[in-house]
Amino acid sequence: MSSENAILVGVFDGFTWIRCEGKGSFVISPIMKECAESRISAGERCLVVDLEACSGMDSTFMGQLASFSTRLSKLGAPDGMQVAGAGERNRASLEDLGLDCLLEIDPPEAVWRGREAEIRSGLEPYQPGHQPDVKERAKHILEAHKTLAGASEENARKFAGVVGILEKEVAENERKAD
Repeated sequence: MSSENAILVGVFDGFTWIRCEGKGSFVISPIMKECAESRISAGERCLVVDLEACSGMDSTFMGQLASFSTRLSKLGAPDGMQVAGAGERNRASLEDLGLDCLLEIDPPEAVWRGREAEIRSGLEPYQPGHQPDVKERAKHILEAHKTLAGASEENARKFAGVVGILEKEVAENERKAD
């Protein structure tokens, strides 16, 4: 993580708030995934990803958001994945990929409504326990794009080439490791 990119986190009554500051990209996405996965493993069933300070998102980052939603849905979490402070640009990016059907974007009845400033003031920088290497990052990017491709037929067509290239890259990395 650079000084321009950070993941901040706070655990509140009934939800975990994860804030992305800077660009939501393939670089920060594995760190956000580690944070979210640790909270889900601890029993959390509602994640709120705060995009207020997120300057834009790449497809890997958005695929990771979709994967959180899918995982929480499988666990039976009714309010599983929420997005706060999306803003016009990030909302449009999520909607362009049809992710507004998977994610609750700025839900009006959310338990955190009206408390955003208080919540944001109580967040702490997330300290990752592990920095992914090149091979792990390639797998992460592939998984995120497979999630996006699985979200709709349009996305399947849109990301087919990318998924194919990434599958070859991951397979090549595996061969080199053996």
